[in-house]
Amino acid sequence: MPRLFLLIALLLPFSAFADTLQIPLGQQGASGLALPQLGESQRAVLERFGLADEEHPSVGNPPITRWDYREFSVYFENTHVISSVRHHQPGTTRHNKEPQ
Repeated sequence: MPRLFLLIALLLPFSAFADTLQIPLGQQGASGLALPQLGESQRAVLERFGLADEEHPSVGNPPITRWDYREFSVYFENTHVISSVRHHQPGTTRHNKEPQ
């Protein structure tokens, strides 16, 4: 028991030096891009956005299908949208810049 207390007492101060990492997920992708909405039909998505760059075959039961567009992906259950996701658009950071 005294060893456990000593270990906790020694490790407790290290938590004060931890960094907080914040990732602004809401800022990814084009902010003005209107995505397909929950419940829209495949036909409505096709009419609004055109042919997808890639259509993945249905998987599971109920069948889930994914259509990939350049900036986002759309997930369908049967023939209706269940989710739309913007693709990550990596930004330029100080670490990614090449020295000039």
